[in-house]
Order: sequence, then C-alpha cells, then structure tokens
Amino acid sequence: MPSFSPEIYHRIVELLISARKSAGLTQADVGRRIGQRQTFVSKIETSERRLDAAEFIEIARAIGADPGAIMREAEKPKL
Repeated sequence: MPSFSPEIYHRIVELLISARKSAGLTQADVGRRIGQRQTFVSKIETSERRLDAAEFIEIARAIGADPGAIMREAEKPKL
C-alpha cells in the first residue's frame, strides 16, 4: 500500500539523520539508546524499513531532537 505522502516521510528520515549527525551520534549510539542494534537504525535511514510513529518519537528523543519540530519542518515545502 503506497504512503499518503512519501515526500514528508522521506523528509522526516532526512531530518532525523541530520539531527543524529549534528548531535555527534553514530547509528550504533542511537541503537544502544533505544535498545536496538545499529542495523535497525541503518535500515530506517536507508528506507529499507519503515518507521512507525512510536519509533519516530523514541528515536527523535534518543537523538535529543524535538519530534514535533521535526514534523513541522518536514511539512514545510522543500525549496
């Protein structure tokens, strides 16, 4: 089943990656913080695995990012 707004979803993932890197965290660091392996984070970041809403919130918080701010930024048109 196709996503309603694949652009917004992909933007959310891009913003999570950017926030992770800005925080100086590796995929392994994030995985440890959420009780998962590095490969779990990698699969989300490469779109091999879809991220559900609860996982999104948990990962954003583990990175130190505001989930609401990421969602608002993802909804903005990309210039």
